[in-house]
Amino acid sequence: MSVLNVTRKRRRGRRGEQPMVPDAEFSSYYGKPVINSPVWSVPDVPGYLFLGGLAGLSSLLAAGSDLTGRDALGKVGKLGAFGAGVLSLVGLVHDLGRPMRFLHMLRVLKVTSPMSVGSWLLSGYVPLAGVAAATTVTGRLPRIGALATAGSALLGPAVAAYTATLLSDTAVPAWHDGYREMPFVFVGSGATAAGGLGLLAAPIAQMSPARNLALLGVGLELAMFRRMRTRLGMVAEAYDTGKAAKYVKAGQALSALGAVGAVVGRRNRIACALSGVALLAASAATRWGVFHAGMISSEDPKYTVVPQRERIRKRRGDKEF
Repeated sequence: MSVLNVTRKRRRGRRGEQPMVPDAEFSSYYGKPVINSPVWSVPDVPGYLFLGGLAGLSSLLAAGSDLTGRDALGKVGKLGAFGAGVLSLVGLVHDLGRPMRFLHMLRVLKVTSPMSVGSWLLSGYVPLAGVAAATTVTGRLPRIGALATAGSALLGPAVAAYTATLLSDTAVPAWHDGYREMPFVFVGSGATAAGGLGLLAAPIAQMSPARNLALLGVGLELAMFRRMRTRLGMVAEAYDTGKAAKYVKAGQALSALGAVGAVVGRRNRIACALSGVALLAASAATRWGVFHAGMISSEDPKYTVVPQRERIRKRRGDKEF
């Protein structure tokens, strides 16, 4: 047999060879997560995230309504802000296990701790929202009510956004790696909810600011959420997995449905109310989706280790890690 024929047979044999070692799959030590998953519970924490956004932006809507002479819409915003603020505080305290733990957090103001700053924000915001709501219901002490409304509106955006900073300050990949866009997502989601509440409960003649706020919120939330997922890379898979994917998709669908209904049915009271319900549900679904995505990313070690290796590789300028 010639050397050429032997060479051809060897080549054919190589092409038909099957690898004896399977492709390597990422794993951690005994399959254990690299980081500890948050011990936060459902529905306490997702509800706390949603209600904080609803409260903060409702105060802003109420202040704007008062300035433009829309008293009925302002009343809806103030009552919604106070109710959501109280429920948000209840959810936080219930998740902590004991009320005294919340009071202990107020012993010191630590500006580098989002939880500490957030606790102080809520402690100042909820009483102001309560005074604003009480004065608009009773009609008494209008000047004090105006000051309380202005104060709650001033703190409102911070109340809506600080929970995003709270999540981003953790080591959970789906939260931490989205630190740039997450506050904008949460503020947009809060505006969607506040606008939805106005569409649901305010008279049709006064709901124009609520509609505009809702549309602005939907646009901001969807745009920044898309940008965040693009920048997250492989970590964005957590938002496409399990419960997180269901909530995120539901939130986006409800946002689009509520926005279209608010525009098309602006002269129809029932259509506006249904749009308001859809927008409130959309905001809640977004918060639940973000929460579950964080849990998924904390339980799978690849979302922690693989991006770390990629960042190290880029810093070293080495194409092979």
